[in-house]
Amino acid sequence: MLAQNILEELKKIVGKENVLTSKEDMIAYSFDATAAMPEVKPDVVVMPENKEQIVEIVKLAGQHKIPIITRGAGTNLSGGTIPIKNGIVLSMLKLDKIIEIDAENLTARVQPGLIIQKLNDAVAPYGLMYPPDPGTVTTATMGGSVSECSGGLRGLKYGVTKDYIMGLEVVMADGSVIRTGGKTVKNVSGYDLTKLFTGAEGTLGIITEITVKLIPAPKYRRSMLAIFDDIDKAGNTIADIISNKVIPATLEIMDNVTIRTVENYAKIGLPVEAEAILILEVDGNIEQIVINEYETVQKICKDNGAVEIKLAQSDKERDAVFAARRAALPALAQVRPTTVLEDATVPRSKIPQMLKALKEIAKKYNLQIGTFGHAGDGNLHPTILTDESDKEEMERVEKAVDEIFKIAIELGGTLSGEHGIGMAKAKYMEWEFGKEGVEVMKKIKDALDPDHILNPGKMFGGN
Repeated sequence: MLAQNILEELKKIVGKENVLTSKEDMIAYSFDATAAMPEVKPDVVVMPENKEQIVEIVKLAGQHKIPIITRGAGTNLSGGTIPIKNGIVLSMLKLDKIIEIDAENLTARVQPGLIIQKLNDAVAPYGLMYPPDPGTVTTATMGGSVSECSGGLRGLKYGVTKDYIMGLEVVMADGSVIRTGGKTVKNVSGYDLTKLFTGAEGTLGIITEITVKLIPAPKYRRSMLAIFDDIDKAGNTIADIISNKVIPATLEIMDNVTIRTVENYAKIGLPVEAEAILILEVDGNIEQIVINEYETVQKICKDNGAVEIKLAQSDKERDAVFAARRAALPALAQVRPTTVLEDATVPRSKIPQMLKALKEIAKKYNLQIGTFGHAGDGNLHPTILTDESDKEEMERVEKAVDEIFKIAIELGGTLSGEHGIGMAKAKYMEWEFGKEGVEVMKKIKDALDPDHILNPGKMFGGN
């Protein structure tokens, strides 16, 4: 519980209307989109309107050793914005402006509270796009996306958030402000601080401005749905597409559990008897190349046993299929009270092995697991449908999750392709980095945030 004099200081900094203390507000900010995580109420929620206010808040928090948990829309899936040590939740939603669109230099400068889709809507008239495309693109914020280094449906061809962040403005734990990077295409001066803060999950500094790279939007695209009666055939198709040097803009997979659930939810005519479907899109600026790639992908699907391939005949049909893919998580979340969504990522060639392992894990622990995800870049989302009030079942869930990540690491993969570590995966960090690697990260944290006031309890646990 914060002392009254500190609450009064916060009100002086941002105005009393931007300081939330009601019981209802504290409950609303006690959790994020991650299932089966503890709910912890903050002491206060503060909504700054500019960088100068954030600097003053950080200085006040540092003086009194009060934790600060920076929060965007709360759509993250690793427990990253749960205020595990109480303290101040710093909501960035009022810093939601596009500062500049520089079409000549293919860049934009934005505030962290801006919704990602709004940036793409704003640059579209210039024939440009911002490629990172998380499933929650219409609600997730730029600052949250940078902090989690989110990926999305276009990650296979275009990469993830870190590939498009050119510069940042960051408030440090002592209240100082630094700028990293900029608009130049080439910049190799000093340590790459822009990359350091991208994906740091708010543990090293508070991002107040973001400079992003934009690219020309492709003029042509072909979208298709490939239907399989065997998920192994779908997995082999993915590997064959990549080995044939075709890089689709999107290559998504949905298994039968997910297909049935999404169709029941969205009713768009998905083939509910299919064991798996692949959602594919090729794009580019030369029409004949796009046609050639489509024909190559179509042949690979047929050669691997696709029972049917449906080409989207209009933007409406294409948008319906992609809307179904984006509906996978909300649809699955309706089946059972608790939805444990994981983020196991393996090298693309190992997708068939990972899909097989997930089937075996579901059987071994008697769990319902729906699998979907960005299969083309090896990023799968095995989603366990469960009930956290069932203690015995949750023990099986925990064992299954442990095994999922153990196998992912053994296959040369990583703990997270796009969701981050947060609280949910902190215990696995040594599996991937070893004790020595984790110690290096802890030393960086200690150097930049010696009092551990910035998002404590995340990444390594306990800090």
